[in-house]
Amino acid sequence: MEVLLNFPKIFSHPMSPQNVSNPLFLARLIFTFFAVPLAAMARQPTLKGHEINPDRSVTLRLYAPTATSVTVSVDYDRAVQMARGSDGVWTYTTPPLVPALHMYGFISDGMAVLDPLNPAVDPCLRLLTNEVTVPGPPQMWDLADVPHGVVHRHIYRTAVIKGLEGDAETYYVYTPPGYDSGSGRTYPVLYLLHGWTHVAESWMHCGQANLILDNLAAQDRTVPMIVVMPLNYGDMDFVLGADQWDDPSKVAHNLGIFGNALLTEIIPQVEALYHASPKRRDRAIAGLSMGGGESLVIGLEHTDVFGWVGGYSAAVGYEDLDAAFPHMSPRTAPELLWVSCATSDGGFPSTKRFIAWLKGKGMTPIAVETPGIHNWAVWRDNLINFAPQLFKPPASSPSLDVR
Repeated sequence: MEVLLNFPKIFSHPMSPQNVSNPLFLARLIFTFFAVPLAAMARQPTLKGHEINPDRSVTLRLYAPTATSVTVSVDYDRAVQMARGSDGVWTYTTPPLVPALHMYGFISDGMAVLDPLNPAVDPCLRLLTNEVTVPGPPQMWDLADVPHGVVHRHIYRTAVIKGLEGDAETYYVYTPPGYDSGSGRTYPVLYLLHGWTHVAESWMHCGQANLILDNLAAQDRTVPMIVVMPLNYGDMDFVLGADQWDDPSKVAHNLGIFGNALLTEIIPQVEALYHASPKRRDRAIAGLSMGGGESLVIGLEHTDVFGWVGGYSAAVGYEDLDAAFPHMSPRTAPELLWVSCATSDGGFPSTKRFIAWLKGKGMTPIAVETPGIHNWAVWRDNLINFAPQLFKPPASSPSLDVR
């Protein structure tokens, strides 16, 4: 099944596949997300739930008069305590933020709650977060008056991935401006993977990947490419279950199943449906966080399939890197190996260790350090700078314009 989506931003609020057909679950969901916020709005004083200040800081407010503690997490960072006013309104003002889409999530007396005054919600399977866009000068992820590619949605019945309702796996395919299905031209392909709790459309909804590729193409900075964005879980219990990251066997189980699905189901479908080149040098794989770890493991273990590999803020905190990457060798190294992380990201030390290990094995990664934390502002910048390096001879000292 295929649906063409040629609008610039895709909105959806995904739910657990195990729960979506359960009427009791839906009733509870409706009550939690709508009845409770609306009741709270009826009682609360007039206020702005989020307010963007002239210095690009954001003041966040939540009316919770009976709460004893309210914290807020911005961009998946550590939670900070909010200040309670005499009117029952809790307030926190962020430091100045970069012009971009940002996430924030409240926890009131230990319970995650959405901002009832903000309908913009991050599509996510686990985290309850709202969105706020801080304006600024035009960015590469903004909608611009340039030719646009088309986003195609595919759903197929997987024989590999576990825990999906009806075994229905989803992936999106971006075809570049000017893509002609009737011509004999073939295009290189980037397989772009999301992070834990994210969904297949996250790279478009939050990352604006389709707009980034449109704008890069308009500036002749990239080779015209197809981009494939799947729901990259091997077992849905890895995201819906508890304490998955504490068990290395569960991490390996999830990654192994998804890698199998990618290689035996998704890639063959893409190459059958699109003018996608089947050559190693015309395939790239990259991702963020969980998807970054998946990209590095799958890419470096299958260098006969992928010629370009990238990990942004990648989950590479393996105790035994030799066991995690048993077949990696400089003799079969990809054309480009990109490993990046923000310096205030909690995974920065493990990324540094991974880069040192790669170099000790004779590999030559492009190691990119940027200011920032574990958030979309960093991942967007990575895509902006990674995509122009693909499918062309890699420069020995690439020019990077990253925060």
